[in-house]
Amino acid sequence: MLLSNLNLLAQAPNGVARLRELILTLAVQGKLVAQDPKDEPASELLKKIRAEKDRLIAEGKIKRDKPLAEIAEAEKPFGLPKGWEWVRCSDYFFELCTGPFGSVIHQEDYVRDGVPLINPSHMLAGRIVHDPRVTLKLKDADRLSAYALCAGDIVLARRGEVGRYALVTEREHGWLCGTGSFFVRLHRSCNREYLGLLFSDSRFRAHLQGESVGTTMTNLNQGILLGALIALPPLAEQSRIVTRVEELMRLCDALEAKGQLEAAQHAQLVSTLLATLSESETPAQLTDNWHRIATHFDLLLDRPEAVDALEQTILQIAVRGLLVPQDPQDEPASELLKKIRAEKDKLILDGKIKRDKTLPLVAEDEQPFALPRGWEWVRLGDVAEANTGFAFKSSDYTNAGTLVFRVTNIRPDGTVDLSDTKFVSALAASTTYKKFLLNADDVLLVMVGGSLGKIGVVEKHCLPAVLNQNMWKMVCNKALDQRYFVDCLRYINAHQIKITNSTHGHLAQGEYLQQPLALPPLAEQSRIVTRVAQLRRLCFELRQCMAASQSTQAHLSEALVQQVS
Repeated sequence: MLLSNLNLLAQAPNGVARLRELILTLAVQGKLVAQDPKDEPASELLKKIRAEKDRLIAEGKIKRDKPLAEIAEAEKPFGLPKGWEWVRCSDYFFELCTGPFGSVIHQEDYVRDGVPLINPSHMLAGRIVHDPRVTLKLKDADRLSAYALCAGDIVLARRGEVGRYALVTEREHGWLCGTGSFFVRLHRSCNREYLGLLFSDSRFRAHLQGESVGTTMTNLNQGILLGALIALPPLAEQSRIVTRVEELMRLCDALEAKGQLEAAQHAQLVSTLLATLSESETPAQLTDNWHRIATHFDLLLDRPEAVDALEQTILQIAVRGLLVPQDPQDEPASELLKKIRAEKDKLILDGKIKRDKTLPLVAEDEQPFALPRGWEWVRLGDVAEANTGFAFKSSDYTNAGTLVFRVTNIRPDGTVDLSDTKFVSALAASTTYKKFLLNADDVLLVMVGGSLGKIGVVEKHCLPAVLNQNMWKMVCNKALDQRYFVDCLRYINAHQIKITNSTHGHLAQGEYLQQPLALPPLAEQSRIVTRVAQLRRLCFELRQCMAASQSTQAHLSEALVQQVS
């Protein structure tokens, strides 16, 4: 059943990772391979381990282990097949040794190409990956000979990612167990690969994680690990389980690689086809290209990132004047610009605003595309201004009062998030910080940091609020349709200034306000934003359908997992 449903399980959200987890769960519960009544039961292996352990104790080669409590029925998390045994790690290990503490080894002791030291970061996928920079001089290695590893040992992380492990091979014989690690000595008959499966099992790791301590980093002590339970099969079955798990994990690798390849191919296909839309020169050409692509929407728009790409393409088409038809009766944008200039001059004359610097005309080589009739190229600074927020300090904040609107209050989609809020006193907001007060529908642009270029619009329920630093309030002229202005900002941020999510990046106000903006007649602005809103709604519905489909797929996958396990 597992094999016949591999594809369905792999296609569910996070499917391959969950499939790997299921394989391990089935393996350590005795449900992955058939039991053979001819196998020597696990109890015989435990007798051999006990006898050898007693001999080594008598010879003084290992310390006497402390007897632990019998395993109660209530402790056993699941039933075992015939021939299996529940055992504590204390009874299965010969020895569990803790690596040297940090006070014994210092950073300055490290040399290059000396005796390797194995820390948790060197344990990857059950194997040791040596770092030549983390080694010790021979004299220091001799001093730490008690921590020397032998082929057949297993090293384990005791802090950080609990359950992380690696097998020690002949190549690593004589290397040293480092700080933050344990090493385990085992009977020669023990199957190390099977024990590695146990260490990788989510139930076993969850138990260790739950029992471990530490506020900033999880720390595992010997008592927790020695008291942990493992389900032990007969030795012959352990080998069969390891072989079967390796086969199934290779299948998972293939499924994962196939999924990544398909994702890359799909992204390339979406990019190529949507480019034919954004590169259309005329509305007629766009219509032809749209109809050609629309017949394949069921294949193209089957994942969220493809819908995101479509939404960006819609925005490109909109600001190029290809999304809605032009109306020759519309008052051209040139007339709109005259009104904007007249209003500015009046405000300057009345002393309400400062005289603005005349910006250069948008030269032909700066124009990213040709404009429809009635449109004009302008610069952002011709139709808008940018006002910076105030640099509030933590000492300015109060428990209640007027909201301080910060970058964290804008979600990636531009909507408002008030799950994390800061306030200043209402009195200070209305006096000291008066010039930073916000109004409903104010457009905010993040101009520095990891969210560089993110745009949000202030909603009524946020008010009263003042603007914090790292954002500009972008105020467009009242003669413009603000919704179109916001769409233009999104286009500029995505296609003209190449914003990246660099934590050190920032926008220079003067440079930003010189960005070219394609200005349509006012009536057409309204038609554009109406059409964009309709298409965005369709994109939203597409995402909802995908989420519902993924949820259904996840439920089917879960049902199969339960049936298989």
